[in-house]
Amino acid sequence: MTDPLNINTDLARRLLVGFLQEEITRVGITRAVIGLSGGIDSALSCFLAAEALGPKNVLAVRMPYRTSAPESLADAQKVIDQLGVQHLTVDITEMAEPLLQRFPEMSNVRRGNIMARTRMIVLYDQSSAFGGLVVGTSNKTEIMLGYSTLFGDSACALNPLGDLYKTQIRQLSRAMGVPASILDKAPSADLWPGQTDEKEMGLTYEGVDRLLYLLVDQRYKPEECIEAGFEAGFVNMVVERIRRNHFKRIMPPIAKVSRRTVGYDFLYLRDWGT
Repeated sequence: MTDPLNINTDLARRLLVGFLQEEITRVGITRAVIGLSGGIDSALSCFLAAEALGPKNVLAVRMPYRTSAPESLADAQKVIDQLGVQHLTVDITEMAEPLLQRFPEMSNVRRGNIMARTRMIVLYDQSSAFGGLVVGTSNKTEIMLGYSTLFGDSACALNPLGDLYKTQIRQLSRAMGVPASILDKAPSADLWPGQTDEKEMGLTYEGVDRLLYLLVDQRYKPEECIEAGFEAGFVNMVVERIRRNHFKRIMPPIAKVSRRTVGYDFLYLRDWGT
């Protein structure tokens, strides 16, 4: 039986490279900026951007904090060396530390959000300096579960990975030659020592991707997923995460007070000016 999460990696590669070429160049820009963490998602975005625009038109920015794992910097460097993209390292410790020290009792989640938003500031500054659009790195699993920081790692001008589940990210990354050390390590936002995505969320990507495929792509009801063999508590937890984090997947709602309101009545199938 064919695994429904398996993708045609050659086709996906062509589609995503074409997407980046079209969406970036049609606004009169030929360059891209990517926050390169040393993880699989940012590595794949960098590979795709380098193929779409040429390595010299891509700026990979490494943004370590003082507790960041040295292995993350090393893995990001492997991507830089393999692709030949332009690169920059900006240590965010001195930027984030004053706020972190102001509230020493803050949770790891608060600390992680501050680091993510500090990195967003760096990326958008470099977007201006380099003259390139910020390319996103969030995958479909993270987007559906809300596993991102609003106006942090979720901030971008365009995202080539947002319709690929994490397991599909692995397939395409392997096909495109992403370094083995990145493919094999546990996914982590590297926000604090020992942090991993799966441990923090309390699930595995393989398991949740199969459930999300039924809920999202196949439009299964929660009870149908339970009938298909998923544990009820797991299904309910995932459904609740999707519901609770919907606000992260939309533009901020605007209160309607006029006849034509952005997001309600002012809707067009095409972008103005193109």
